[in-house]
Amino acid sequence: MKKVLRIIAALLLAGIIGGCIYLDSLMPIITGYGAKNMASAVFVSGRDPETVKALDLNFSFIKFDRFKIDYQNKTVTSRFLWRKATALYREGYGVTLLRGAKAAELKEKAFPLPPESVPAEPLPKGDSLECAELESIAEELVDERDYNGHPFAFVVLHKGKVVAERYDEGIGPDTKLLSWSMGKSFTNALIGIMSGDGLVDIDAPVDIPEWQGDGRKAITLRNLMQMQSGLEWNEDYGNRSDVNLMLHVEEDMGLYALSKPLEYEPGTHWYYSSGSTNIVMRWLRGKFASDKEFLGYVRERLFAPLGIRNAVFETDMSGTPVGSSYLYVTAMDYARFGQMFLDDGRVGDRRILPEGWVEYSVSPASDSRGEYGAFFWLNLGGRYPDAPTDTFACVGHDGQQIFIIPSKELVVVVLGYSPKPDRVIDFNGLLRDIIDELD
Repeated sequence: MKKVLRIIAALLLAGIIGGCIYLDSLMPIITGYGAKNMASAVFVSGRDPETVKALDLNFSFIKFDRFKIDYQNKTVTSRFLWRKATALYREGYGVTLLRGAKAAELKEKAFPLPPESVPAEPLPKGDSLECAELESIAEELVDERDYNGHPFAFVVLHKGKVVAERYDEGIGPDTKLLSWSMGKSFTNALIGIMSGDGLVDIDAPVDIPEWQGDGRKAITLRNLMQMQSGLEWNEDYGNRSDVNLMLHVEEDMGLYALSKPLEYEPGTHWYYSSGSTNIVMRWLRGKFASDKEFLGYVRERLFAPLGIRNAVFETDMSGTPVGSSYLYVTAMDYARFGQMFLDDGRVGDRRILPEGWVEYSVSPASDSRGEYGAFFWLNLGGRYPDAPTDTFACVGHDGQQIFIIPSKELVVVVLGYSPKPDRVIDFNGLLRDIIDELD
């Protein structure tokens, strides 16, 4: 009997030790997520930290993080049990989670271009009848939350005019809000502009040195944009996955992602991967002689023509913008971006994206079952059954959405906190009701 009890005790002890080791391996993610998102919410979005903690960070182990906000040095330190992480805000660069370097070392690197201060031209307003018809939907969505979730901002453009605009308490027209994976679609637009300038070829293998000795050397920009690179990847946000390690532990996110081995032949297997976008952004950065040239190109060729001033595309420790996840602009800026794609890559009379680029972006990846194009989600597979099949969308974590519906001349932007699965916004019902009112 004593022998059995000793065996049981040994097994329990081993389980406890194993559990502690695994928990310790999760702590950089737990503390890193809290520090980065609290810092961005406070220093980029200007939100109240108590509201952020009670809403955005009130889940899983993250809700147990304790925060120290240093307003003078613009840092946030997050603690959980015996671990901590610190995130630093820098003007122009936004917030960077400190990994492998001290804050002072990053502060020495000044943003090469000061933020633009020229205000954007206001978008034209729709007629009062259209606005009145959508007013009740805006109220139900944002104020009453009848569509579920917790929306921060809601904008609808119909025929290029603003027909609905509403914000949650503490959020306003000038509040920069997080894109999460909607940033992938902005990366798509940057690639399109560079393609039009002859700087990249989407069907040529990307010349990444680390890939030249194996089958990865055949991967093209098209493969990466369509999430068919064939690289091994785990996008599960609920554990110690590739995406969590990339965003919260690694110094160079693109380098981490491109180090993954080939699992499938390029172009044959669809799997959603934030790592693919960060590989692309790192590669695009390498096409320029300096960060000053690269960041200036992004600002002058992508954001400025859209009327987006003071965009913040946060970088990792290596200095590469996190194209998969960390863009901050206003709700109306997101609407402007959607309108450009609705207008086939034009802003007014000026062509921003090359001819045919939007058509390419919404052409389904071969293995995606009609659900994905090139850094855009599609509705060909019936993702939103009550919306037209020509609907395509920028989709971000926790319910960030830009819907573009060419057949209805419609752009719908919803931003906020809509965690899955029990509190996600009913986007299908929302689109159905908007279309019904406008029809």
